Amino acid sequence: MTPTTTSTTRPLLERVARISSTVAETAALHDRDATFVDEAFAALRAEGLLAAAVPAELGGDGATIRDVAAMQQELGRYCGSTALASAMHQHVTAFTSWRYRRGMPGAEPTLRRVVNDGIVLVSTGGGDFTHPRGNATKAEGGYRVSGTKLFASQGPVGTAMSTMFTYDDPKQDRRVLNMSVPLADDGIEVIGNWDTLGMRGTGSGDIVVDDVFVPDERVLANRPYGVIDGPLQVILSISMPIISAVYLGIARSAMDAAISASATKAHDPIVQRQVGVMQHRIRVAQWALDGALDAIGDDPDPSEEAMMAALTAKREVVSAASEVCDLAIDVAGGAAFHKGSIIERAYRDVRAGAFHPLTPEQTLRRSGQSALGIPTDV
Repeated sequence: MTPTTTSTTRPLLERVARISSTVAETAALHDRDATFVDEAFAALRAEGLLAAAVPAELGGDGATIRDVAAMQQELGRYCGSTALASAMHQHVTAFTSWRYRRGMPGAEPTLRRVVNDGIVLVSTGGGDFTHPRGNATKAEGGYRVSGTKLFASQGPVGTAMSTMFTYDDPKQDRRVLNMSVPLADDGIEVIGNWDTLGMRGTGSGDIVVDDVFVPDERVLANRPYGVIDGPLQVILSISMPIISAVYLGIARSAMDAAISASATKAHDPIVQRQVGVMQHRIRVAQWALDGALDAIGDDPDPSEEAMMAALTAKREVVSAASEVCDLAIDVAGGAAFHKGSIIERAYRDVRAGAFHPLTPEQTLRRSGQSALGIPTDV
């Protein structure tokens, strides 16, 4: 089963196909060396795909959440690191487009720079979420911020961070300030310390922020601390389908490689069943993702229901992806155990899926809390 496509999805997938060989050919090298997927990002920029989610009137493709998810799933078939790193830019761009449609300040200039200047937007939400790493103090005309940001994908080529800091407001108590912070500002250092089990080419090392001034106009939201509020519900509703799709694409690549490797064992009943399970898990995961996208729509309002649809689909996808990659190694046999194997890389890459908030267990707990009428928390 393939993703649901639209009139805007198909041209995007055709453009992904044009750069697929470039994306795929250096994937193993960057995985081996834990270096950023520069060539793939250059190809994405050259094809204009980093501007896919920008509204058409601003020069982008006007891609919907569903369109972007389909694109990232296709990229995941060629290189998980490229797909995941670019997904972080894509979901920030999609949310900025959401803000633009509501006339929120700063959205239009940012989107125009994505189109005209090819800027890359870095998200630190995975490491910050409701309890940001770092603090803000009030200063004349803005804030001074410090902290170390984790899991900052695409840091090596990033232009600006969509990030968060904790602020102890004398009137509102502890708050979370969402900010846009240029990575070229004095006091910011991108640390090349990304060395992990999987997703080794995403460039997701730490970014150290040391006493950086952020003017008031770059403060995009002032939110309650420790709470999934309305804006964060929207962010999760947009980001999680896009991120989940990456892992489904990786699982598809592992399944395809396993089927190819099992040609001589096709009459083995055990192999037949294992391939059947892989097909089943991917099909159900695709249904879950498509169903969540139906529930979320193209322009979601803040909604616990839409957010939980996205998180439920993510849990199903990452669970399926891990099982499919486990089975792919069994089906392909010892060759899949070698470094450099597509299946071996996919096996490691999909393990990252559990770490995006909410985790699979947190998703189940929140769902249970809601069903039991208990106040939800994270």
